Amino acid sequence: MDHSGEKGNLSQVQHVVLVLSGKGGVGKSTLTTELALALRHAGKTVGILDVDLCGPSIPRMLGADQQVVHQCDAGWVPVYTDTQKSLALMSIGFLLESPDEAVVWRGPKKTALIGQFVSDVAWGELDFLLVDTPPGTSDEHLAVVENLRKHKVDGAILVTTPQAVSTGDVRREITFCKKIGLRILGIVENMSGFVCPHCSECSNIFSKGGGEELAKLTGSPFLGCVPLDPQLTASIEEGKDFMQAFPESSTFSSINRIAQAVMASTEAA
Repeated sequence: MDHSGEKGNLSQVQHVVLVLSGKGGVGKSTLTTELALALRHAGKTVGILDVDLCGPSIPRMLGADQQVVHQCDAGWVPVYTDTQKSLALMSIGFLLESPDEAVVWRGPKKTALIGQFVSDVAWGELDFLLVDTPPGTSDEHLAVVENLRKHKVDGAILVTTPQAVSTGDVRREITFCKKIGLRILGIVENMSGFVCPHCSECSNIFSKGGGEELAKLTGSPFLGCVPLDPQLTASIEEGKDFMQAFPESSTFSSINRIAQAVMASTEAA
């Protein structure tokens, strides 16, 4: 089997970062999307590989869900969300006949598709490729890591919410990363407080600090907190760029700080 194409399609990608979570519903796809937009605002060219095969939500979050994927000599051409081609996207969502179609596949077929996603997408020149993975530590994760090993993976960002139930799941994810030798770039505590849309005050509707505590306990870097922000939620629902729409908000600052930390830790790698 000729693997030259695989190296070819990722050879101009500078940094590969996986976004992982121990459980569903922690806002991993939202964080991946906002991190991609923050990196783009910092002048980087970014790609998102959405391998959450059963819940491909990123195309909608970027207002690109009506797009189709085309073939070229080097494989699939990713969907670009802007005319400058600074944000590229590949997702199984583009390959389904309708948005209501369910992906009911056994492991080997999923693994094969992930292999194709990694090797057959013509990303071109990218500063960052963010890989949005399904929750947990399933064979899909192993397939992603094994396929990307041929290239260089800078590491993983782990997303948790503040509660102990969620941080317990992330602890398993940390063990998974250590077992497979995947560097942990840091932990993000998402849904960390609620920003009131009227007065902008942040209230802790869950507990707070679970992510930071977990980072300390496991010796992992803590990248920061992102609150629940109705403005961010509305932007995501409408496929708008939150980073452009609300540059004054504290949520913008926190996402921006996480992006800066990711840039710093990958440059140092």
